Amino acid sequence: METKILILDGDKSFVKGLKYSLEQDGYIIDEMYNTKDILEKITQNNYNLILLDLILPDSNGLTLCQTIRNSSQVPIIVITKKDEDISKILAFEHGVDDYLIKPFNNLELKARIKAVLRRVKHKSLGFDNQVIQIQDFTINTLGRKVSIKNEDINLTGKEFDLFYVLISNPGKVFKREELLELVWGYAYYGDLRTVDVHIRRIREKIEKDSSDARYIMTKWGVGYYFNNSKI
Repeated sequence: METKILILDGDKSFVKGLKYSLEQDGYIIDEMYNTKDILEKITQNNYNLILLDLILPDSNGLTLCQTIRNSSQVPIIVITKKDEDISKILAFEHGVDDYLIKPFNNLELKARIKAVLRRVKHKSLGFDNQVIQIQDFTINTLGRKVSIKNEDINLTGKEFDLFYVLISNPGKVFKREELLELVWGYAYYGDLRTVDVHIRRIREKIEKDSSDARYIMTKWGVGYYFNNSKI
């Protein structure tokens, strides 16, 4: 089965070189240098992955990530020169799947692409079509939907994966490193605060008061767990 990747980057020489390298591994590559008609192109081509620079000539990369996420769950790997911690954190908050700083070794990018695609494949094939009810939550594993007291919760793909790991193992404390590997699908190279960011966003969506969590609890100095006590 062909794997189609869209590269969106304003640097034409960089894109040409990266396209050639990825095509040697059998990937089908499309290229774009601005964001005009980007959503239409994504819809029409059913890409398996998007490689996206945050520095674009006609748009803010973070805003674009959020726009894509509003209509598609296609995996996004950011490839950019922006190496500030806040840029990484905001990118993950906007739903990206990975973040790689230029210049990088193409072998590392290829490894990360394979890891993201493996995770997506496992996610699509690994769940039975079942509905699980735990405390106030109903989880549709195939539809990847969550509701609390019959009210739908809008979780991103990563938020769903992270929430599912915790809620399906109530009371078990997971270290941040474990959650990164389980949810991102490989030994993650990034910042452990990525987990904290996603936990915070999930809490904002499921808790009455995110500062006084009742469901996803913190084990200080260790990690996180789902509260299996009756609330």
